[in-house]
Amino acid sequence: MREVAERAGVSVKTVSRVVNEQPHIRPETSALVWAAIADLEWRPNASARALRTGRTGVIGIAVAELRRPLLAAVVERLVTELDRHGLHAAVEPTHDDAAQLASVMAQRGHAFDALLMVDAPESPAAVAADGGPVVRVNVTRRLPAAPAAGTDAVYADLDQAADLALRHLRVMGRDRAVRIGPGPLAELERAGAVSRVDPESGEVGRAAGYKAAQRALVEQPGVDAMICGTDEIALGALAGLHAAGVEVPGRVALIGYGDLDDGRFSTPSLTTIAPDLRSLARDAVDLVASRLGGDDRDPRAIAAPVALVRRESTSAAGGR
Repeated sequence: MREVAERAGVSVKTVSRVVNEQPHIRPETSALVWAAIADLEWRPNASARALRTGRTGVIGIAVAELRRPLLAAVVERLVTELDRHGLHAAVEPTHDDAAQLASVMAQRGHAFDALLMVDAPESPAAVAADGGPVVRVNVTRRLPAAPAAGTDAVYADLDQAADLALRHLRVMGRDRAVRIGPGPLAELERAGAVSRVDPESGEVGRAAGYKAAQRALVEQPGVDAMICGTDEIALGALAGLHAAGVEVPGRVALIGYGDLDDGRFSTPSLTTIAPDLRSLARDAVDLVASRLGGDDRDPRAIAAPVALVRRESTSAAGGR
């Protein structure tokens, strides 16, 4: 700790206060200390801190599913940000099961100092303040209409995502779009901009996208674009269209969501809406650290930006 103090130009006591998230520390001082910690690759002694503060230094991450690549990427970013703050992560998949989520919530204040909920289902019930902070991190789901009292939120801007996809299609002259599968672009359907075809199983994987795309060709014979709820669905749809002899993007343009690496290397490469996972994770963990440091302001909701990544699956002019 002394080396950190010397590198940051502060006292050892100040380093201790920053590491233990004590209140009333100037942001610029905190930034100097965390920069020195990163430069020296120093790690606080979690056991000693627990004895002093009554905290574990562990933050729970409740995630709907780890088999979904986008959610796994969000969790990885959160773990990285927690590490930057000298905190540890305990990842708990809940499989959208309310009982499992409640079980994880009950560990706040015992096993976990705080909880990050990644794409958790709606839970409007009030959150007990004495269990530690709760931050909802939504990347594919909208925030609940009645969010739980005492819960902060960081979310991908899905309204912006829908607007980017729709404007991109309009510029290309595509006016008979179909939305494939569940996911964050439901706003398009509610706006009356697209039709909808869901996988029969309600799944969000490639096999579901494959079948749903072929169904869409039958149910919406004039379709000229498909907007997929996830890149996983889009990659399956791409294979389904290829098997049906449909040219992408010549006859049908294709847009996904999530910016998975696989989409960069598909043929054609996949146009997608990319949520800013770095901002999402940084803002979520900064909220946790702030709350642990004594911030008692009203619950906050922070929107993380998204961007359209144009690739080959929408690059050619439509032809019917």
